[in-house]
Amino acid sequence: MYVRSNRIEPMTTEPQTANRKLRRDVILAGSCGAFVALMVGAAYASVPFYDWFCRTTGFGGTPQVSDKAPEQILGRVITVRFDSNVTPGLPWKFVPEQNTIDVRIGDVVTVNYKVINRAARTITAQASYNVAPPQVGGYFNKINCFCFTEQTLKAGETREMAVVFYVDPKIVEDRDMNSLNTITLSYTFFPMRESDRPLAAAPDKNSSKL
Repeated sequence: MYVRSNRIEPMTTEPQTANRKLRRDVILAGSCGAFVALMVGAAYASVPFYDWFCRTTGFGGTPQVSDKAPEQILGRVITVRFDSNVTPGLPWKFVPEQNTIDVRIGDVVTVNYKVINRAARTITAQASYNVAPPQVGGYFNKINCFCFTEQTLKAGETREMAVVFYVDPKIVEDRDMNSLNTITLSYTFFPMRESDRPLAAAPDKNSSKL
C-alpha cells in the first residue's frame, strides 16, 4: 500500500549562499584596494617629509645647507675623506681630485670632483650624498654642491664639479663628538631615466591645401 508523505522538503539555499559569498568577496576586495591606495598615498606623502626631516636634523648623515660662512674658525683640525661611487650600469668614471684634506673647524673649504662619461652616448645622471659617521650630519654644512642636480654629459665629456663646505663650530659643544677626528663625505651617481620625447602634432585632416 502506497503511503503519501506530507513532509515538505526545504527549498535549496545554494543560490542565496553563493550570492552572499559573492557580495562578501566584492566587499573584501574593495576594502583591500582602498587600503593599498591609502598606503601608497601615505608613502608618497612621506617622501618629501622624510627628505625635509633629514636635511633639517642631519638624520642618517644628511649634511646641512648653508648660505654663508660661520663667524669663527677654531684651531681644532678634522680630516675629511672623500668617497665617490657610481651605480652599476652607469659608464662614468667619478673621482675626487684629492682623497683627504685636513680642515679647521669653521673654515670654508672647496674641493673638486671629476667625472668622465666613458659611453659613446649622452647620459644624464644625478648624485646623492651623505656623511659618516651619521651623527655628524647635523654639523657638516655645504654652501655649494652638485648633488641632487642633473648632470648631462656627452660621449667622452669630462667635467669638474666643486663642493664648498665647512664643519660647524657648534660641534665642539657636543660631547659625543669630542673623539671625532675623521669625516667621510660620500657621493653616489645614479642614471636618470631619459625624458620621453614629445610627440609631433598630428596634421589637421580638415585643413585645405594651399
